[in-house]
Amino acid sequence: MEVIRPTDAEAIRLAKTLVRSARFGAIAVLEPKTGAPLASRVGVATDLDGTPLILISGLAAHTQAIAADPRCSLLVGEPGKGDALAHPRLTLVCRAERLERGTVDGDRAKRRYLNRNPKGKLYADLGDFAFFRLEIERASLNGGFGKAFLLTRGDIIVEEAVNDELAASEQSALDHMNEDHLDAIAIYARHFAKASGDNWTLSGFDADGMDLVSGDDTRRVFFPQPLKTAQDLRIALVEMAKTGRAAEAGQN
Repeated sequence: MEVIRPTDAEAIRLAKTLVRSARFGAIAVLEPKTGAPLASRVGVATDLDGTPLILISGLAAHTQAIAADPRCSLLVGEPGKGDALAHPRLTLVCRAERLERGTVDGDRAKRRYLNRNPKGKLYADLGDFAFFRLEIERASLNGGFGKAFLLTRGDIIVEEAVNDELAASEQSALDHMNEDHLDAIAIYARHFAKASGDNWTLSGFDADGMDLVSGDDTRRVFFPQPLKTAQDLRIALVEMAKTGRAAEAGQN
């Protein structure tokens, strides 16, 4: 019996969903003195291309470990009711890369991380804290019993030219939607994410889709087609709102 299934579009979308919707994960590192594995919990967000972002203290054992050896892995995927092993999870094999304060990459990581984890503002600017990108090398997806897949970096990371365009305009688009179009965001949540409630806001855009938050709940919504230019974002948002409204009107 073959344990590993061929990687298909459904597996890739599930893996991307697990990464993009994660608020935290379990990071595993190697202790410098012993070489023994050490696991800890970290807050998680993603960069525009899908790379996990973490904010960690230099006093933490896992930070000292990746300073000595950047090899690490990150487990994401929250268990729900019943058997925890019946719920999907994803293990990412990564190399940690520290981002310097005041750089383009560092400022973008801070902005996107705090959009997802606003409580991080309490310590993001403390001198011993730093942001890291966890550069994905490969991944292992367990989608539930009998659903195991091996994924490459290219399966998860979206390396498109539009990323730089979106980075420049993303925050203004988020602010505009969250201030003026909460009704549309509620439609994205209800119709596309199958989520309940109206207290949803947007925490991020990228070429593949958007991330929604409501308190501690997070949802991932994919665009019908990946964005090719930053201008495509508005078109996609308008069309999705129209689609959602039409579907809800047809149910009434």
